[in-house]
Amino acid sequence: MLILPAIDLKGGKCVRLLRGELDQETVYGDDPLAMGRRWVEEGATFLHVVDLDGAVEGQPVNGTAIASLASGLSIPIEVGGGVRTVERAGALLGMGVDRVIFGTAALEQPEIVADACSRFAGRIAVGIDARDGKVAVKGWTETSEVEAVDLALRMQDAGAARIIYTDISRDGTQEGVNVEATAALAEALEIPVIASGGVGSIADIEALLPHEQSGIEGVIVGRAIYTGAVNLAQAIQVATLRLGSS
Repeated sequence: MLILPAIDLKGGKCVRLLRGELDQETVYGDDPLAMGRRWVEEGATFLHVVDLDGAVEGQPVNGTAIASLASGLSIPIEVGGGVRTVERAGALLGMGVDRVIFGTAALEQPEIVADACSRFAGRIAVGIDARDGKVAVKGWTETSEVEAVDLALRMQDAGAARIIYTDISRDGTQEGVNVEATAALAEALEIPVIASGGVGSIADIEALLPHEQSGIEGVIVGRAIYTGAVNLAQAIQVATLRLGSS
């Protein structure tokens, strides 16, 4: 299972939020590239990056930091947050980003996501962030009445390469991934799902491993690797060894 360390950007700094609340942030560093290099040194093979300011404002904000990560790291990165147009997706891919994540646009302007999927086949993911199973948008500041699984199925039909599923109630809490909801989503889809939100220990990652066959291909780890609750190198080793023995 792929372990993706997360770098969330706010004001050019690396931060973590609690349950998506912008006023509940902890700053872990002011040099995103140095942080990215740290995770590469610990064995990361893919990096998850979010422009938190962009997610709220609906336009790119931390472009300089993202460009630095894309050009300065030896591993691929995926980027989300404020991606609302095909042009923005193309610009990110053009600066060296490997995969672009649409969020709010998937719900409000699905035709844009479908267009991007057509133009950039295999390089568009959709981030679905949910509260109690309902899709939240605009940097998690608004919650819709749309069920996460329904939106995921629509995006699969639109050509999305994978779904990144976050249970907002778990995000930043280190209380454990919502394995049941994530596995149910993966089983409903034909495209892979990446789990996000709530990892607080190696055991949380181990709990996801039996569901790889259901379509969970990876898990994003955020606050836990910054606090030291999870050692990234150890997490990668556990996922790799389990894969090798399965």
